[in-house]
Amino acid sequence: MTLHPSVMKTYGRIDIAFTHGEGSYLYSEDGKKYLDYATGIAVNSFGHSHPRLVEAITDQSSKLWHVSNLYRIPEQERVAKKLVKFSCADQVFFCNSGAEATEGAVKVARRYHWSRDDKDRTEIICATGAFHGRTLAMLAANDRPLFREGFGPKVPGFTHVQWGDITSIESKINEKVAAILVEPVQGEGGARSAPKGYLKKLASLAKTNGSLIISDEVQIGVGRSGTLFAYQQEEIEPDIIALAKGLGGGFPVGAVLAKENIGEAMSPGTHGSTFGGNPLAMRSAEVVLDLLMEKGFLTELQNKITYLNDKIKKLIERNDSRLFLKSKGKGMLKGIELSEKINVGEFSTLAREKGLLLVGAAENTIRILPPLNTSIKEIDFAISVFEDLGKKIIV
Repeated sequence: MTLHPSVMKTYGRIDIAFTHGEGSYLYSEDGKKYLDYATGIAVNSFGHSHPRLVEAITDQSSKLWHVSNLYRIPEQERVAKKLVKFSCADQVFFCNSGAEATEGAVKVARRYHWSRDDKDRTEIICATGAFHGRTLAMLAANDRPLFREGFGPKVPGFTHVQWGDITSIESKINEKVAAILVEPVQGEGGARSAPKGYLKKLASLAKTNGSLIISDEVQIGVGRSGTLFAYQQEEIEPDIIALAKGLGGGFPVGAVLAKENIGEAMSPGTHGSTFGGNPLAMRSAEVVLDLLMEKGFLTELQNKITYLNDKIKKLIERNDSRLFLKSKGKGMLKGIELSEKINVGEFSTLAREKGLLLVGAAENTIRILPPLNTSIKEIDFAISVFEDLGKKIIV
């Protein structure tokens, strides 16, 4: 397609424009219906045009859209209280995106050590395969040199260790390490779930060293793992949590959660956001949290996750063409590693032609990111597309 020259060419865009969405479906200009198992890359937690979200945004838009953080914002206080109630954190800072949340989390970690007169603790340990955003600092936290190409010197203060390898991190951790920044599930890195016990060992190692643990839950958080936060399945309590994507259900929202003694290091003037925590964003986030915490919802979600896992397992077991190699990920952030004979871009195109939207990732992995309120019937349709393509693509 030819992109309009007024739009900067930072994306290789697909030549489809959507007019509206309803539930798990998107509808294009030509009237075609697509099952959206990309969800804006794990953003639309409850699909499109959820009536509770529409009602809240419509109501708030008629009252107050924006007010500076120089003043109290009651809507913000309500969401912060709920995040604190359901997490191990005590304080929340609101921003607008995942990159803002991860960078904010790094600032909080470094400022905490600075406030304790441990000013040399500035190093952040990250893992190979990591993706934490696209600001200049987060490009350094990422593990893809290509993303940094052409953007000048790499921001110092970030060290990489082998994903899932405790020995690797033991060789790098020292008295200058402020925090370990880790994704419980690497989304962009190939839907790679942390090995069993890995995060618990990281937390123990960090505590012994006097360092902090930052759980980057931008993609896997807010219910996508099957629990409200992914760390809750790992028997750990991170010191700082970064959230975004699904928190607003489609409206831009990011958040940095921290333990009280750590958050207290952020005094007035140390950080800020013009738009972060605005009333519109907070009404959306509040609805998302309320929907997630409704009685029985997470249990129902876990049942659907079990169903999806079983369907993917059977798909791979009866995979005569050897197209589907491995099941990956966790919860509603699932991935299937494909044969090298076909790349994820080609597979996504073929699935899209059959009415299914998916997202690629590293390691030739196709991501499956359903709305959290998707139906069993919709899961069946998605798997049927995989099955059909498995019969037609000979590798």
